[in-house]
Amino acid sequence: MRSVLELFARENVEYQLYEHEPVYTSEQAASVRGVELKTGVKALVLKSREGQFLLADIAADGRVDTRKLEGLTKMRGIHFASRDEVLAATHCEPGSVHPIGSLFGIATYLDQSVLENDYVNFNIGVLTRSVRIRAEDLMRLLHGSTLGDFSKR
Repeated sequence: MRSVLELFARENVEYQLYEHEPVYTSEQAASVRGVELKTGVKALVLKSREGQFLLADIAADGRVDTRKLEGLTKMRGIHFASRDEVLAATHCEPGSVHPIGSLFGIATYLDQSVLENDYVNFNIGVLTRSVRIRAEDLMRLLHGSTLGDFSKR
């Protein structure tokens, strides 16, 4: 959590911090934040058949299309990482992973659905805290990530 807020300070990102009960789903998170589901960012930890981790960021009202993501990444056998793998790769509980893969050393793929919103919301590494920032700031923080179309609604 601290590293996300420290990154915001270094990069002059304005944010609104939410402190709330633990949330485990995007629907719960949107409800406690009082925002539309589509403004949430799901940061999904995935793994290729070869064992390479990647982070797929999509709008919270969507689902990842692994076939499209495989085409974009040129990786095969992309599947969800297990709970233990998520913890090992990110040091975050599933459901609390933030979308800034560079802080984990994981390649990040951003679905263009996230950028349909002026502001986005996401957890910052714990189940009880999340933030709201401008989508353009998220895009700036994700420099070096790959933008694509790999979600379904």
